[in-house]
Amino acid sequence: MLAKRTSKNQLTLPKAVVTAVGDAEYFEVEVEGGRVVLTPVRLQRADAVRAKLDALGITEGDVADAVEWARRGPPTPERSEA
Repeated sequence: MLAKRTSKNQLTLPKAVVTAVGDAEYFEVEVEGGRVVLTPVRLQRADAVRAKLDALGITEGDVADAVEWARRGPPTPERSEA
């Protein structure tokens, strides 16, 4: 199949490709050995993420603590983790 790149660097995927990969709206793009590889990515809705966190027993407080910890950066000699 042939697809033409436009002046705005856009491609239109042939209908057969779209039919084969389903209703994917986003694609991971990689170059492997001089070939462009598109892999469909299915984004999860926020509700699905919340349900997964709930199933794992992770609370909003746990997430807030993790974000705070990550934002502190690596320990320095002046500020070591206790």
